[in-house]
Amino acid sequence: MNSGKNYSFRPMFTLFKRNFFSIFDLRKDTDVESTLEDVKAGIAMRGQTAWVLIFSILIASIGLNINSTAVEIGAMLISPLMGPIVGMGLSLGINDIDFFKKAFKNFAVMIFLSLLTSALFFSIPLFQDETPEILARTFPDVRDVIIAFSGGLALIIALTRRVKIYNLIAGVAIATALMPPLCTAGYGLATAKWDFFFGAIFLFSINTVFIASGSFIVIRLLKFPYEKYANSKERKRISRFMSIVAICVLIPSFYTFFQLYKKSDFERKSEIVLNDLTKEKGIAILEVDKNFQEKTVSFFVVGTILNEEDTEKLHLKMSELGHSDIQFIIRQDITQLKAIEKIETLEKFYLATQQQLLQKQDELNQLKLKVKTDSLNVFYFNEISNEMKAFNKSIQDVTYIDKLKTDFNTTDTITEVLIKWDKKLKKEVVDIENEKLQNWLKVKTKKVNLIVKTNLN
Repeated sequence: MNSGKNYSFRPMFTLFKRNFFSIFDLRKDTDVESTLEDVKAGIAMRGQTAWVLIFSILIASIGLNINSTAVEIGAMLISPLMGPIVGMGLSLGINDIDFFKKAFKNFAVMIFLSLLTSALFFSIPLFQDETPEILARTFPDVRDVIIAFSGGLALIIALTRRVKIYNLIAGVAIATALMPPLCTAGYGLATAKWDFFFGAIFLFSINTVFIASGSFIVIRLLKFPYEKYANSKERKRISRFMSIVAICVLIPSFYTFFQLYKKSDFERKSEIVLNDLTKEKGIAILEVDKNFQEKTVSFFVVGTILNEEDTEKLHLKMSELGHSDIQFIIRQDITQLKAIEKIETLEKFYLATQQQLLQKQDELNQLKLKVKTDSLNVFYFNEISNEMKAFNKSIQDVTYIDKLKTDFNTTDTITEVLIKWDKKLKKEVVDIENEKLQNWLKVKTKKVNLIVKTNLN
């Protein structure tokens, strides 16, 4: 039994749904005729269009050369390049083959003039520096795809309004940045740097394809009427041809987007792994080359030498981040390795030299001690000899000898003092005098094992 009021959420949901879809409804305020007229007018290749294109390319080239983003933005705002690109997208969307041919032809002429102008500018040696702005336009990134696609969508939406949103159109021209890659391609032609040329042309092609793809999708979402043909066979043939062209453009575009996404993911995660390595090892990593096509990451190490275990850790981290087939090419500093070997050799040599020096110093100290001792002994011997001569004038010379004697149980030092007496002295007197000197010398030198003999030589 329901005694209260019967509330229903259906009207509330319907109201919310209506308001929600009205916010995102593109068909409202769409002006088909005005859009077709504006886009067709934008692809026209008149005299002023050619000159404006040449001047805008020249300005953009100068901006790249002086590394000025502001100058490049000015060039993008006045460039007429966007017109034929949107025209190709729109012509595909309405199956207008004549419109497509005209847009494509004018676009090709614009590319030729752009490359010629930028190549002539950069052929002057003064303007051939590799600035950061030029280097930034030599390879595409997944973000460039997103910018170009979003720009194409925003631009065609702005053009299809009854009231044109001109500041949005200008913003798209700046964001999609069609001019700088073309100028960089011209730089590559002028300097014969083909990696610059092909990288910049690839980036320009991606921008072109995704801007046109965005235009094509919006035109179909808005259900612009197809071009009418006199006979149905012709209409079907052209419709089939334009559909094939659209598919040939869209499928490779999304494949390119996927590849660029994987490339960006690979480069970002490689950077994470290398940053972790520098923090862990306290090394400097230079000349990093991340090659997505060859699945390699090569870099130069300055500091600690990395071994196989370190390389395995890099592989493991990349596998955990979703890239298991990456090969790390680590270039160690050969000079550094040799220097380390030399340092180790020098350290060994230094230690050996220090040991030898210590040994020599010890020997020198012993020699000094010996010389000192010998000097003292000489002094002591001369003093005693002079005293002996003073006691007895008959002594002609004195020989002092220390002899070592062993019985294989003990070893003793025996000191012999040989006295050469005057030949006039009798043997009995000599013996008495020897005994006196022996007793005196034992007391004087404090040597018990001392013998005084007559030197018979």
